[in-house]
Amino acid sequence: MSEVVKPKIGDYKRHLLICTGPRCTANGEAQALFDSLGAKFKAAGLEAGELRVKRSRVGCFAACKGGPVICVQPDGTWYYNVTDANMDRIIAEHLQHGRVVEDLVFHQAARLNGLEGQPL
Repeated sequence: MSEVVKPKIGDYKRHLLICTGPRCTANGEAQALFDSLGAKFKAAGLEAGELRVKRSRVGCFAACKGGPVICVQPDGTWYYNVTDANMDRIIAEHLQHGRVVEDLVFHQAARLNGLEGQPL
């Protein structure tokens, strides 16, 4: 019987989850957005260092309107209508500077540990 090896993940500040399910965007826009993030994160300095953002595809969030839909964790911020241009805004404001792009938010999870109302 072989031993299970414990996985390793490098440190990161935020984790971006992107719904690439067929009900969010029928024409593959979400997958194209996901595919573009490597270059976008590198250009913004988010692929390494203290601001590093990890990205993952999700099959379905069960929030099937207004896609592409993304969720930024651990912030609990859910964005809709994440076009290429809107992703650039999210990168510049939220991921680089911690300021939520309010006009694109459709849900904001309650903050934990007494951080309600605190800036990100």
